[in-house]
Amino acid sequence: MKSFDIAVVGAGIVGSSAALSLARAGYRVALIEAHEPKPWSEAMPDLRVVALAPDNQKLLDACGVWKMIADRRVQPYTDMRVWDAAAGNELHLSASQQAQEFLGLIVENNNIADALWQAIKRENRITCFCPDKLASIEQENIVTLTLQSGAVIKAGLVLGADGASSKVRELLGLKTDKKDYGQSGIVAYVKTEHSHDSTAWQRFLPTGPLAFLPFNDGRCSIVWTLPNDEAERLLHCDEETFRRELARAFDARLGDVTEVSQRAAFPLQRQLSKEMLVGRVALIGDAAHTVHPLAGQGVNLGLRDVASLLVLLGEVKTSPETSRQKNEVAISQHKLERWARQRISENAAAAYSFEAINRVFSNDEVLPTLLRGHAFGIANAVTPIRNFLLKQATGR
Repeated sequence: MKSFDIAVVGAGIVGSSAALSLARAGYRVALIEAHEPKPWSEAMPDLRVVALAPDNQKLLDACGVWKMIADRRVQPYTDMRVWDAAAGNELHLSASQQAQEFLGLIVENNNIADALWQAIKRENRITCFCPDKLASIEQENIVTLTLQSGAVIKAGLVLGADGASSKVRELLGLKTDKKDYGQSGIVAYVKTEHSHDSTAWQRFLPTGPLAFLPFNDGRCSIVWTLPNDEAERLLHCDEETFRRELARAFDARLGDVTEVSQRAAFPLQRQLSKEMLVGRVALIGDAAHTVHPLAGQGVNLGLRDVASLLVLLGEVKTSPETSRQKNEVAISQHKLERWARQRISENAAAAYSFEAINRVFSNDEVLPTLLRGHAFGIANAVTPIRNFLLKQATGR
């Protein structure tokens, strides 16, 4: 039996960020993970990328991993251009409108995950149980975790960051509000005739949004949302057909698509846990919420779960309360419950907003088509709306 202040289940981006941040704040952390994250490869870019917001870049910097991530491969984007295939004006957001250097950064998923894992292995306040899996959870004054290996961990607080199929959520008996969109997202890297100009581009089509995200070496990372059967067809068609249909779907905004990498597809769904806290066990990241990728906010929402929890725990660490005893994180249940309510509200608002946008723009019904073409132009012209969208995009 081993005792810790906090145990984190899951070593993806969100779980690893939580574990490393908490260890650097002075907590003794157990990190449970079934498999080590896949190492980053310079020669083989990860098809899954993160549109990292500036507030979360600062969180990773505070973890001490940003320099490693940036030295590998990172692409800032200074502008966003969004428009609808039904015509009308486009929405243009620019970092210069906020006097900022960039709106966000396109980073490979495994670049972040691997950098965090390397830092975790050097952190003496973190004990890794890997490879291992969670078998059971029991709660009294503290939480007891039993692992499949037979190891027993006691902790004052447990964070479930073990993804959309969360074992922590299952063991807690928490239900989810789930919707299958009947869509898949095709991801790949492409080269285009014209430069991406450090701009994140997104066109809304009746079949779903199509994003061209700027990447290194003149490439773009695409996320093409399509009905499942159409995604399956395009995933397996020949390269020339794929390049031609992709350029047409994007209205050749960057000219011809001249090269395309291997392709992959993943199903799209919304899944929200109806609770994020049971006793001293909290859910964060995809264990608590998965959202439509059209705004690229999935990982950002998870990292904001971590950031808001760090604020709470940081207040406890610096408060003049009596020193905490073994296995006891000196944070009241009331404060934890307030954190959970706030995060549930913010995450649900984001999830349903993305879903509403997808529903309105991803159809060919006459009335929505007539109205929506002008929506982006109105948002672009009205400064308060544009500033609100900038704030949502950047986390500033």
